[in-house]
Amino acid sequence: MRGLIQRVSYARVIVDGQVVGEIGRGLLLLLGMQKGDTPQKIDKLLNKVIAYRVFPDAVGRMNLGLAEVQGGLLIVSQFTLAADTQKGLRPAFSAALPPGDAEILYDEFVTRAQARCGVVGTGIFGADMKVQLENDGPVTFMLES
Repeated sequence: MRGLIQRVSYARVIVDGQVVGEIGRGLLLLLGMQKGDTPQKIDKLLNKVIAYRVFPDAVGRMNLGLAEVQGGLLIVSQFTLAADTQKGLRPAFSAALPPGDAEILYDEFVTRAQARCGVVGTGIFGADMKVQLENDGPVTFMLES
């Protein structure tokens, strides 16, 4: 399970011209599922996303996590994070979890995030999405469980 987090001033997901999820200050999480991912890995990654210290404290150091700043979390499924890009000029997706299994894990990730975070927005699994954001920093990290 891979999660690319971006600290944002705002972010939103648009599907068919309609905003389906949005947050103000917080984290945009692009979430990719790989073969071998299980529900047990959800909590490990979610804990890391919530606690990862990417927000500035009073002196400007990245010492605060999402929960401490009461930020929003926008979760967007992104199977391309499971791509193998080490060889050639075309990504290989053999490590990606099949869509049906990935959607089950994605939905469970969202459910658990909603139970733990104040504001949670989402995209629509498998949809053609437009993601708009203002990257704050920019601050971007790849997290894995």
